[in-house]
Amino acid sequence: QVQLVESGGGLVQAGGSLRLSCAASGGTFSSGAMGWFRQAPGKERQFVAAFSYTSGSTYYADSVKGRFTISRTNAKSAVYLQMNSLKPEDTAVYYCAAARQFDRSWKNYVLWGQGTQVTVSS
Repeated sequence: QVQLVESGGGLVQAGGSLRLSCAASGGTFSSGAMGWFRQAPGKERQFVAAFSYTSGSTYYADSVKGRFTISRTNAKSAVYLQMNSLKPEDTAVYYCAAARQFDRSWKNYVLWGQGTQVTVSS
C-alpha cells in the first residue's frame, strides 16, 4: 500500500525559504496528480500547488504564485515544494496528497501524508 510521508517543515523568518519533500513508499505515481495543501488553525484546508502527471502541468494558488515551486523526481516517487519569500500568513500544516486527476479541492484527493508544520515568524 502506498504511503506519503512529508518532511522539511520548520521555523523560518519572514523572507526565508524552506523545501518540503513528499516521499511515496510502496509505489510510484505515473498518473493522476500530486498536490500540496495547507491548513492553519481554525481555517479550512487550502490548495497550494499541484502537479498533473496526466498533462505535465503545474498549478498554483494565487497567494503563492511566483514564490512557491512544485517539482517531482524523474523516478516519480517524490514531490517537492520549494517555498521562497515566506510570509507569516504562510504558517500552517502542509500536507501532500494524491488524486486520480487534478483538482483544486482537497475533497477529491484520496491519499494523504501526515503533514509537516511550517511556521514563519515576522
